[in-house]
Amino acid sequence: MLQFVFHWRQTSAAHRLKEECSLVKKEIIEDLLEPGGKVRLYIDSALSRGASLAVSAAHAHYLLRVMRAKEGDHVGVFNGLDGEWRCIVSRIGKRDCELICEKHVAEQQEVPDVWLAFAPIKKIPSDYVTQKATELGVRVLQPVITHRTIARRVNVQRMQANAVEAAEQSGRLTVPEIRAPVDLPAFLAGWPKDRGLIFCDEAGGVPPLAEALSRQKKDLRSWAILTGPEGGFDDEERAMIRSHAVSLAVSLGPRIMRADTAALAALSIWQALQGDWTGD
Repeated sequence: MLQFVFHWRQTSAAHRLKEECSLVKKEIIEDLLEPGGKVRLYIDSALSRGASLAVSAAHAHYLLRVMRAKEGDHVGVFNGLDGEWRCIVSRIGKRDCELICEKHVAEQQEVPDVWLAFAPIKKIPSDYVTQKATELGVRVLQPVITHRTIARRVNVQRMQANAVEAAEQSGRLTVPEIRAPVDLPAFLAGWPKDRGLIFCDEAGGVPPLAEALSRQKKDLRSWAILTGPEGGFDDEERAMIRSHAVSLAVSLGPRIMRADTAALAALSIWQALQGDWTGD
């Protein structure tokens, strides 16, 4: 009798373990994956347990035609306000689908308060700057028109689409604000006293960015980085920028950088010294 009970307990424990493994395996299989990790979507709708979400045509195409999603698959969803939710694909149509929020998996987090103001550049580099700046954790992207700006037409909708895609792939829970382009004088007018302005001055004669940040004594938690066009700022613009009390003129090193490289290099240095790369 004792031998039978011991054997039953062993069998029962093994059966429970097998069931748990099957559930875990099933859950992993049902998470829709892409080469960079799990599929995440930014959806501009309120998220809560049980909420039904109608996805955009672009997202539906991506899920149904690219990822070959099926009912029961799971994706991550965020809206910039309610954290991240694990959602199930509840219904699939020919060209649309619906999701239902099942589980809150991450609390909402904001990126550091740094803006990137940059002179627009031709289409492909601008796409690259938008994507990489989003991955680097910028909060606002502001195109600024200068005297030597060549690409004066800015496709804000294209920038927004690039920012959304980069936010989905990078794991951040917000999408940076994309602002309409402004002329340099309008950008500088009424500049807030509590936001530092890092002026990447290619003319030289100024300290490197890392050194300048470590030496500046103002207690500023909010910053913006300003980079120029391919031809650089002219003397009038340079004087205008430097006249601001919170302007910090800096160098990005001894080599001449492309406009897109300079913007991302400056943002990376700031993140490493004052942003969320510090570990504080």
